[in-house]
Order: sequence, then structure tokens, then C-alpha cells
Amino acid sequence: QVQLVESGGGLVRPGGSLRLSCEASVSIDSLLVMIWYRQPPGHERDFVAQITKYGAITVADSVKGRFSISRDRGKNAVYLQMNNLEPDDTGVYYCNAVKIAAARYDYWGQGTQVTVSS
Repeated sequence: QVQLVESGGGLVRPGGSLRLSCEASVSIDSLLVMIWYRQPPGHERDFVAQITKYGAITVADSVKGRFSISRDRGKNAVYLQMNNLEPDDTGVYYCNAVKIAAARYDYWGQGTQVTVSS
């Protein structure tokens, strides 16, 4: 079992920045990929960014140039740095970890709310 705990959400004005953290209860080197999703109010959950265990990074076109993903393997943590935030970035941000062990296992954090508003 893998527990994921997100933190760092909050209320920020347009143009501001936030850094979200996702801390895993296991070594992130044991996880195939860690992914950030977000769910705006009344919408589906959307992909934001991911980092694989090999360090390969993918960022959604909608946030490219403003958001970045990184990790600290010593802290078993993945981060989402969000700059130049816009009201459309509002939503609940979720951390997802995928583990492959004979089958695929998906683990989710509880989510952290990000609200961008003046």
C-alpha cells in the first residue's frame, strides 16, 4: 500500500505562484510514474504533469511554460511548481502514483485545493 499526502494548496491572486508537494510513504524509485492531475469545479479530472522513475517529464500543453514538476528522491516527494497562475487553474489538485507489480496499481492522494482569484 502506498499513501500519498498532498500539501501546498491555497488561495492566490492571478499571477501568483504556489508549490504543491506530494509525499509518498514509500521510495518513489519503486513507483513507475508520479502524476499531477487537477479537477476544476464541475469538470473532469485532467492531466497536468508527470515524472517517471527514470526522470522523464511530461507537462500538459495548457500549463507548459508556467508549471514544472520535480522530485526529491531523498524525501520521497514530488513537487508541482505553479507560476503565473490564472483563474482557470482553480481546482483540486491530486497526486497519483502508479506501481507495476504483476499488475498495475494506482494510488491517489486526498487532493489539495488551489483557488486563483482576485
